[in-house]
Amino acid sequence: MFSDLLINKLKKATTVAALTGAGISAESGVPTFRGEQGLWKKFRPEELANFNAFMKNPKLVWEWYNFRKNLISQVQPNPGHHALVQMETYFQDFYLITQNVDNLHRLAGNKRIYELHGNIMRNRCVDCNKQWSDTLIDEENLPHCDCGGLIRPDVVWFGESLPEKEITKSFEVARKSEVFFSIGTSALVQPAASLPIEAKRAGAYVVEINFEPTVITDYVDESIIGKSGEILPSLIRQIINDQE
Repeated sequence: MFSDLLINKLKKATTVAALTGAGISAESGVPTFRGEQGLWKKFRPEELANFNAFMKNPKLVWEWYNFRKNLISQVQPNPGHHALVQMETYFQDFYLITQNVDNLHRLAGNKRIYELHGNIMRNRCVDCNKQWSDTLIDEENLPHCDCGGLIRPDVVWFGESLPEKEITKSFEVARKSEVFFSIGTSALVQPAASLPIEAKRAGAYVVEINFEPTVITDYVDESIIGKSGEILPSLIRQIINDQE
């Protein structure tokens, strides 16, 4: 399944980075962004996941996010998530960049994570950006910050910029990585889609793991088609076993 070149590069690498997208979460059963049940079929995500919609009707937006969080709370990290935790332990410098907001990487045990689109399990004030615990959220009694501002989900909404620190650090680690993984992502959503390209330009060996070919398949050094929950554990086992 894996080329000798990839295995040899991983054995020698000290700095490795991985970008993950919806594909790895789908293997855990995380629902798609669009609500497929009841009330939420009537709304497009763009009508709910934006700042103006929240300020106009925060109760409705919080109902949707509580619905989504309840669904996510019923799933667990899969073997692909756990393999990435093993990578963080194995490599001297391992960096995880994710487009997912479902918190599964943190739940699995990864520590060094750059969350490009935020985290649905965190909240923050719309005025002062203070972080707030998720336990406070009740759409029937909308929570406010100490400063008086409404508390919102700490995710990136339509029309909002990605967190500057997260995206800057992500490009930095992409450029310094010796091996870069693109896992479960269509490679269409910018600026994250540029990370594998940036890594390859800087000299990294770029590996794509996905259900199907993408727009970067012909550009990367190695493309492995299949489930990350099967491929990643097999890869880390081979590296560790070969070292023993």
